[in-house]
Amino acid sequence: MTFTMLFLPPQDERSRATAAAVAEAVPTARVIVAESDADAAGHIASADAACGTLPAPLLGRAARLRWLSAPAIAPPPGYYYPELAAHPVVVTNPRGIFNDRIPAHILAFVLAFARGLHIYARQQLRGEWRRIGTEATGVIHLPESTALIVGVGEIGAETARLCATFGMRVVGVDARRTEVPEGIAELHRADDLDRLLPEADFVILTIPHTPETEGMFDARRFGLMKRGAYFINIGRGKTTRLLDLDRALREGTIAGAGLDVFEIEPLPADHPLWTAPNTLLTPHVAGHGPHLDERRTGVVVENARRFAAGQPLLNIVDKARWF
Repeated sequence: MTFTMLFLPPQDERSRATAAAVAEAVPTARVIVAESDADAAGHIASADAACGTLPAPLLGRAARLRWLSAPAIAPPPGYYYPELAAHPVVVTNPRGIFNDRIPAHILAFVLAFARGLHIYARQQLRGEWRRIGTEATGVIHLPESTALIVGVGEIGAETARLCATFGMRVVGVDARRTEVPEGIAELHRADDLDRLLPEADFVILTIPHTPETEGMFDARRFGLMKRGAYFINIGRGKTTRLLDLDRALREGTIAGAGLDVFEIEPLPADHPLWTAPNTLLTPHVAGHGPHLDERRTGVVVENARRFAAGQPLLNIVDKARWF
């Protein structure tokens, strides 16, 4: 099937490379790279597909549009506005490209907390030789621990598998998954979260930012966790109220926290969380690694092939729920 695919501004090296890859791989695609808003406005009426961010005024003129490729798994707030959610256009995203990166980062947090590295690293800077506890205490014995993974998508499922290889009991909470992935001992619905929190030694968030998850972890939910539990968030920062987390850490409500994403990014230099006890903070780098651009491009190209052939698209988004 012949179709027109419009790459929306702003353009960069990555988007131009993706457009060129689609044009080469799908000969029936007429690929247009819009360099400006005016350029996009002039072509949107004839576009069957688009890639990038589509503002509401352009959507209103998109008479033929049937597929929109989102530029990120979790684009900035406002990407999924009400008019887009109500429109029949199918939206896809590049989820799956981080599955061998982010779970490793999560396990790094888990292992560091289990062995006390978050404490020993600070002692090293002070030249302080002091052991935590005794030979039998001061660590979390992973085969006797429970990890609660909140959000069992592809990243959460791979995290569960890795946790299980260390002997951990893994419990999952997910809003829509029904099949139980490898490594998950129990899978529950989102409504069960509060009941499960007191059981966990590690609470691991891999959830996206949606209307339902914004501010999900606040003072009340930290209060439901074990005092010896660790909180890990590599999903989206706006799921967690940072001032509530800072207070929970300083008051000993929870044992510690590992964060790669933050309610405010970059985290301001004067934010109290920088000096909160028992924390490991990384600057939104859990997904870093080689080949990401090729993987992003590969998802768009494969979906362009499928669109041309009238086949089901990969990674379709529930627009009303943003993921």
